[in-house]
Amino acid sequence: MPKIIFLPHEELCPDGAVVEAKTGDSVLNTALENDIGIEHACEKVCACTTCHVIIREGFDSLEESDELEDDLLDKAWGLEPESRLGCQAIVADEDLVVEIPKYTINMVSENH
Repeated sequence: MPKIIFLPHEELCPDGAVVEAKTGDSVLNTALENDIGIEHACEKVCACTTCHVIIREGFDSLEESDELEDDLLDKAWGLEPESRLGCQAIVADEDLVVEIPKYTINMVSENH
């Protein structure tokens, strides 16, 4: 089973986390199943950028993003070449190292 290493995030996982992921599941679902509360204002349907994450290792193991995701990512805060929407980044067979950006474009947290 692949692992996702979430780098420390001041609010969501101050010590970081190493979690097992199911191949075929999204980075966002894996985070939420492990009590890492990444924002997801559109309820995981690729309609916002609140679940923006940066894949620091393992990026090439993910399927390529589609045009809709790319268009949304253009609006994300702190966009980097390895940025993905957590709801669209589907875990393959490789381990991932994921950074959760400090900010989202949401003015108010959804507190899911």
